[in-house]
Amino acid sequence: MTRARSQQICCQDTPYYHCVSRVVRRAFLCGYDHTTQQDFEHRRQWMLDRLAEIEAVFCIDVCSYAIMSNHYHLVLYINKAEVDSLTDQEVIERWRKIYTGPDIIQRFIAGEELSKEHHELIAEIVEKWRGRLEDISWFMRSLNEPISRKANFEDGCTGHFWEGRFKSQALLDEQALLTCMAYVELNPIRAQMAEMPETSEFTSIKQRIDEDQRLLDRKPQKGTEERSKSLLLKKFVAVGSPLTDEIPYLYREYLELVDWSGRVIRADKRGAIDSRLPPILMRLGIDEEEWHKAMQPKGAHQFSRAMGRCDAMREHAKRLAIKWIKGIGVSAKLFPT
Repeated sequence: MTRARSQQICCQDTPYYHCVSRVVRRAFLCGYDHTTQQDFEHRRQWMLDRLAEIEAVFCIDVCSYAIMSNHYHLVLYINKAEVDSLTDQEVIERWRKIYTGPDIIQRFIAGEELSKEHHELIAEIVEKWRGRLEDISWFMRSLNEPISRKANFEDGCTGHFWEGRFKSQALLDEQALLTCMAYVELNPIRAQMAEMPETSEFTSIKQRIDEDQRLLDRKPQKGTEERSKSLLLKKFVAVGSPLTDEIPYLYREYLELVDWSGRVIRADKRGAIDSRLPPILMRLGIDEEEWHKAMQPKGAHQFSRAMGRCDAMREHAKRLAIKWIKGIGVSAKLFPT
């Protein structure tokens, strides 16, 4: 049975979520459609531009992304501390960057003298907007709707462009977050659109690598990074830093893991794979063989509404008041410790 999104997304369980949105009617989000002989590559620019625009407004951080031909993946972090720290004025300024708001807000901004009842109404509106700034459903809606309108106009048609509901998956612990982020990054390699992470266009892993290389070379931005230069990806924890709300892995270890996993996926590269298991897998107690399975095309489908260690998944199921949750058996093998 379909559950309300508010019952699936809860910061008490985790601030990290994997979201997937797909197009309908066999439409192409972007890339080259061999059936119609049309090239929709420019729509990737639309996606990155809009993602950067709303990421700067919402208190939701982008950890990883991959934009494919008929769907896209996002791993998002709900920044509760940021939204709680915003003043009412900052909430209004942020929300009005993408939505106009009612007339009473325009009058308030213009400095008109308002009654007590009007100020109470404004306070209610601001609190509603504050809640939306940390709401993944509103984030996805704000991303998808403009793309849908532009794509329909370009295609010369009307109706739905996206499937009715985006899919969300709670990432309950560090093991789940690592698994899902790597799975998202490797989408182009699985689809044989790229051979290596650094050539995987329209992914966060390539954006991070390009940014690193630009800093080393001190060269102007180009390629994917230039197109998405205003998209600020969530940072990885720094060496020796105290616990923060950053992604809880060392960036270099994560790069090593994604590169290693990418070569595992490509059968012609398996003979060149370093037999040494990446340290991050050993530290988090992730089984190597099951990790390989999780990186395959249907890997993420082994889980449904949540991913994590068995104890975390059972607690999540208890909160949802359900007796069974898909993926418990896989979790026991993938995250045995």
